[in-house]
Amino acid sequence: MTTPAFTVVHSTPPVETYRYLRTAAGLSPKTLEAAERGLPNTLFAVQVFCGQTAIGMGRIIGDGGTFYQVVDIAVLPEYQGQGVGKKIMTEIANYIAREVPESGYVSLLADGEAHRLYQQFGFSLTAPASVGMGLKRIAAEKT
Repeated sequence: MTTPAFTVVHSTPPVETYRYLRTAAGLSPKTLEAAERGLPNTLFAVQVFCGQTAIGMGRIIGDGGTFYQVVDIAVLPEYQGQGVGKKIMTEIANYIAREVPESGYVSLLADGEAHRLYQQFGFSLTAPASVGMGLKRIAAEKT
């Protein structure tokens, strides 16, 4: 069996690619409006391609000085377990080492066993000292 050739590109994915990769990888869907508003605010993004097809992505968002968050780590299921997530995180780790000031704080939320991947890049569990929290806006019902 031949290992596919992967190409790493430092660019924010187009809105539809972003939305597709998120849902195909099992992440929560984002509305068109949310993606159109949010993606231009990306500090750093990486995509992994197999041929012409985007198969994975990751982004860093934040204020560019004090706080950063790693988000949208997504790999299509058929490419999981082939090192694509590690390629994405390597690019993100390189950006962090290059661009984040010494006192900058980088966070992420890990789903399931993904924390094992992130630990390989220096991230550590914060509980019980701090616990991640979230507030998800609920769309109003249309009548």
